[in-house]
Amino acid sequence: MVGLGNPGPEYARTRHNAGFILADALARAWSLGTFRRRGPARVTQGSVGDAAVALIKPQTYMNRSGAAVRLLLTEPDFDPTHHLLVVTDDAALPLGTFRLRARGSHGGHRGLESVEHALASREYARLRIGVGPQPAGVILEDYVLEEFADAELEELGKLVPELCDAVTCWVTDGVAVAMNRYNKRRTGGPADGRTEG
Repeated sequence: MVGLGNPGPEYARTRHNAGFILADALARAWSLGTFRRRGPARVTQGSVGDAAVALIKPQTYMNRSGAAVRLLLTEPDFDPTHHLLVVTDDAALPLGTFRLRARGSHGGHRGLESVEHALASREYARLRIGVGPQPAGVILEDYVLEEFADAELEELGKLVPELCDAVTCWVTDGVAVAMNRYNKRRTGGPADGRTEG
């Protein structure tokens, strides 16, 4: 799993770092070791049941996130269609919600655009964590680099256990099962594998 964000303490509480926040939570939930530097990323590895897992936090800033994904392409058995989940913020989704997709466009998200470019493919799963709504008149780039308010961080914290469950389900049962189980719960509508944007 690759959680997107920006490195450095000045970004730790920003909306753009929702992927890092979940990666840290998963490292605790799965009892993995400390994140250690590996090339353009910080990585921790272990297992969930019988499945080997790695949590990756790119250290290249958001718009160059694909450099960390290229690390995975050096693994002989790596197949992004089955082995990659990218976690990112999404200002188009309300805070307290999330959405799993098996594939799709980057939708204007610079981190996903960089990943797509590195893979030369849209065929990878992504989990979008809602950080919206973006206020009218506020530039998106400014909004996602603002810090969460304390109440917003509290709301995100309440969602984190379910997010961890959803990613664990992706690891153990695959994206189709995880989408069916968690997208319905989040939206009340049908879960599907339709391509975004």
